[in-house]
Amino acid sequence: MKSAKPKKLLIMNILDILRRYTDAEHRLSQKDIVEILKSEYDMVADRKSIKRNIQSLIEFGYDINFSEALRMIPNKDGELEESYILSDFYLERDFSDSELRLLIDGLLFSKHIPYSQCKELVGKLEGLSNQYFKSRVRYIKTLPDNSPNNRQLFYTIEILDEAISKGKQVSFNYNHFETDKKMHPAMNDDGSVKEYIINPYQIAATNGRYYLICNYDKYDNVSNYRLDRVTNIKLLDTSVKPQNKVKGLENGFNLPKHMAEHLYMFSGDSIPVTFTAKKYLLNDLLDWFGKDITFTDETEDDITVRVTVNEQAMRRWAMQYALHIKILSPASLAEQMKKDLTAALKQYE
Repeated sequence: MKSAKPKKLLIMNILDILRRYTDAEHRLSQKDIVEILKSEYDMVADRKSIKRNIQSLIEFGYDINFSEALRMIPNKDGELEESYILSDFYLERDFSDSELRLLIDGLLFSKHIPYSQCKELVGKLEGLSNQYFKSRVRYIKTLPDNSPNNRQLFYTIEILDEAISKGKQVSFNYNHFETDKKMHPAMNDDGSVKEYIINPYQIAATNGRYYLICNYDKYDNVSNYRLDRVTNIKLLDTSVKPQNKVKGLENGFNLPKHMAEHLYMFSGDSIPVTFTAKKYLLNDLLDWFGKDITFTDETEDDITVRVTVNEQAMRRWAMQYALHIKILSPASLAEQMKKDLTAALKQYE
């Protein structure tokens, strides 16, 4: 003979049913819950127990919605009395299905999260909805697991979060890939592995990757490091260098401004740049440089653009859009672009 299920489990099983089977489009009556309890949880409960436990869940703070209908029900003496019947129960979700799909797509399109960890995270996000949620997990099964992985990434982020919140330095190794498709740490001249002592200020995501915006303690300027290339990170006891001691951060850190000026997260100073561009690039220009951009000398086809941007980033960006833009100033950057384009042309001669 089966032992009876502990009554204290009833409230937890009801909550589990609401999580698994309900949302605003899928609601359950007390009768539905009774039947699911019996068929899937091997528990027997009457409707009054269901109602009482759901009311307790609501008192505990769970956001459970329902409809309420007035009915006339005979009492023990056979007389009709007013009674409110609760039905159409569903659990309000922290995330809508469209929000979960957006988060899942963000994982699928990321360039820095290892395949196995990405698959695991998608599973966790699916668990935030119910059985009716149709995620795009099938797409991850078609993704090739052929990108270089750094399984220390999440640990690196945890340590950096702690370091930034406590105002502490970190040390780590910084890596690059070689033809064996494996990461190799930067080395000192004597052949030892190079250790970077870093003052971390901000983590930013751009171009599908995470970057650390910081100061390499040996110098006085701002540096950017890709987190998927960081290994062996350690939290240090030493305090970070004050931002007002770092060139470019004297007046505090402005993340939107920094991201707009460092298109490809190159380190170094930002400079004013003027160039002409085809007007059909306006959407691209605003996507890349944000609203801190100035347009002048508009014609039917062209427009003059002024931006403040990292010089090396602008050099790469100008090569990408070489058919559509022309650098006007500074003259040194315009001259460098001529050399770059000439060198590129020679590759095809």
